[in-house]
Amino acid sequence: MLKYIYAILLISLSFSIHSQENNDIKLSALPYYSYGKGLGITSPDSIFKLNIRFRMQNRFTYLNNSDTEDGYEAMIRRLRLRFDGYVGDPSIIYVIQLSFSPNDVGAIEDGDNLNIIRDAIVFYRPNEHWNIGFGQTKLPGNRQRINSSGALQLTDRSINNARFNIDRDFGLQVYYLNELENKFSYNVKTAVSTGEGRNWTKEPDNGLAVTGRLELFPFGAFKSNGTLFEGDLKREEIPKLMLSGVYHFNNNARRTRGTIGDDLYEQRDLQSVLLDAVLKYNGWAFQTAYMNRTTDDPITINPEDASDSRYVFVGHGFDTQLSYIFENNYEVIGRFSYQEPHKKIETLTPQTNQYSLGVTKYIWEHSLKLQAEVTNSEFNYFDSSTSNDWYLRFQIEIGI
Repeated sequence: MLKYIYAILLISLSFSIHSQENNDIKLSALPYYSYGKGLGITSPDSIFKLNIRFRMQNRFTYLNNSDTEDGYEAMIRRLRLRFDGYVGDPSIIYVIQLSFSPNDVGAIEDGDNLNIIRDAIVFYRPNEHWNIGFGQTKLPGNRQRINSSGALQLTDRSINNARFNIDRDFGLQVYYLNELENKFSYNVKTAVSTGEGRNWTKEPDNGLAVTGRLELFPFGAFKSNGTLFEGDLKREEIPKLMLSGVYHFNNNARRTRGTIGDDLYEQRDLQSVLLDAVLKYNGWAFQTAYMNRTTDDPITINPEDASDSRYVFVGHGFDTQLSYIFENNYEVIGRFSYQEPHKKIETLTPQTNQYSLGVTKYIWEHSLKLQAEVTNSEFNYFDSSTSNDWYLRFQIEIGI
C-alpha cells in the first residue's frame, strides 16, 4: 500500500514540476508589466517598451464679470493620453500624447485641422548628456510652459504664459544636459522648427523659428527633477535655485502669438525673450518670470476690408508666485501677474493685473490632488476706464 502511495506522490510531483516548467515557458513569452510613471509593458526580448499614462482635469468655475451676468462653467478642462517607450534600442525613445477634451482640441472650423495630436516625437539619447529629438513637441520656452499642466500649483498657467509662450512646434531639438547633485550645473537646449505651431498643414512654410534656452543651477540639481513640477513637494534640504533665459526668433510668423493664435493678414518676424527663476527650500517655493515679444509692425490689415485688422500681441509681463506646503500636504499659493501691451497696440487691448490665491490638497503628489482657487483680474483701458473680473474655481486632477 505504501509503495502505491509513494508511486502516486512521485507521479504527482513529477507532473507538478513539469507543469511549472510549462507555465514558466508560457509566462516568459508574455510581455513584462511594471508600474511606476504609468503602466509599462516590455517585450520578453526587450526589443520594445510601451508606457501608458492618462490624466484628466475636471473643474467647476463660478464667474463674476463686470460686463456680463454671473454664471458658471463645468467642464473637462483636459483629458490626455500619453504613450512613450523605445523600439529596438533603449537609446531611441518615442513620445506620443493625444488630447480629447473640447478645450484641448478647440473649435472645428473649415480649413483647420483637428488638434488631437499634441506630441509625436522621436528622441535619440546616445549618452546621459545628449538628447536629440525630431518631431512635434513643446519648444524649450518659459519654465511654466515646459512644465505639464498637471504639475501646476494653481488651476492654470498665468495670463503672461497665455499671451507670450512659444508653445509646441515641429522641428529638430538638441539638448546638452549636465545636472549634478549639489554642484554647479547647467543645461543648454536648442530648437529649429517651422514656427507655425502644432499640426500646421494649411500651406507650405517659408520661414523657420530658432530657439535657445540656457538653464543654470548654482547649488546643483533639484530633487526628483524638481524644476519640472511646481511647489516644493520633495522638501529640499538645502536651497535649490534655477535661473534660465530663452531667446526665440520666428521668421515670417503667420499667427498673432507666433506658434498659436489667429492667422495674421501679413507675415511678421517676431522676437521673444523669456526669463525665469525658481527657488525651493524646506517646503517653500518661489518662482518669477519675465516675458517679452517684439516685432516692427504688429498690426496687419485685411486686404479685402481695411476696417478689419489682426495684430501680434507685443509687449511684456512678469509673474511672481510664492507657496508653502504643510506636513499634512495642504499647500497655500499666491500669484501676482502684470501684463502691459506695447504702445503700438495699447488702444486695442488693456493693461492687466491679476491676483490669485489657491489651496491645494496633494493626495498622491501632482497625480491626484484637489485644488481651490480665487482669482481677480483688473483691466485698465487706454481711455482710462477699468473693469474687474472674478472667478472661484474647484478642480480635481487625477492621472498616472
